[in-house]
Amino acid sequence: MSLTKNQTRYLRTLAHSLKPVVIVGQSGITKAVLDEIAGSLEHHELIKIKMHDAEREERSAMIKHVLQVTQAELVQVIGRIGIFYRRGEKARITLP
Repeated sequence: MSLTKNQTRYLRTLAHSLKPVVIVGQSGITKAVLDEIAGSLEHHELIKIKMHDAEREERSAMIKHVLQVTQAELVQVIGRIGIFYRRGEKARITLP
């Protein structure tokens, strides 16, 4: 599922007030971190992930890996924070 420009804008406004749910540390993206991200996406649908101790290229690779494994959509990346969306079984967020 690809997000339209209008849907992306809507999700960014919803994510503005959110705090990061998952924080990636020195160990990077591990199996446990991926499980936590997947669980958070299922429960919340829209989450923020903060990536510490990673250079720009590493963060980009982490984001691509998370997107591939979780089947989520990237809403926005600002610095070390990425915003991800994946529709859950019971949709909590109604997209325009």
